[in-house]
Amino acid sequence: MSKKTVYSPKVLKSPNPHSQATLAGNHFYTATVALNLEGKVVGVGDIEAQTTQALTNLTYLLEAAGGTIDDVARVMIYLSDMRYFEGMNKAYKNFFFGDSLPSRATVTGTFGIPELLVEFDVIAYIDNPKVD
Repeated sequence: MSKKTVYSPKVLKSPNPHSQATLAGNHFYTATVALNLEGKVVGVGDIEAQTTQALTNLTYLLEAAGGTIDDVARVMIYLSDMRYFEGMNKAYKNFFFGDSLPSRATVTGTFGIPELLVEFDVIAYIDNPKVD
């Protein structure tokens, strides 16, 4: 099984020592937050806007790997406070619905950037990943 780093020009390349995403064979791994290409937090104080930005970043990374949102198998959701659960879930339903819902769990945590309210840790299985 080969391991490949995945990058999308539509997602901020982190200055920290990690890739945007990793493909290991057909398995795709990433974590996304609500940062735009300039490194600014999108939707400060707005959980729906942050969820939308983070999951949009996810779709860009999946696309770069040859996948789609329907390939997501597992989502671990980190919220800065559980009071954001309802708003996160409202925006989440715009990306995940129908018969291809991934399994998921939601916990609380703190983030290195205080304005962040949510982070998504995602595992997907892509049948025909891009291997260029």
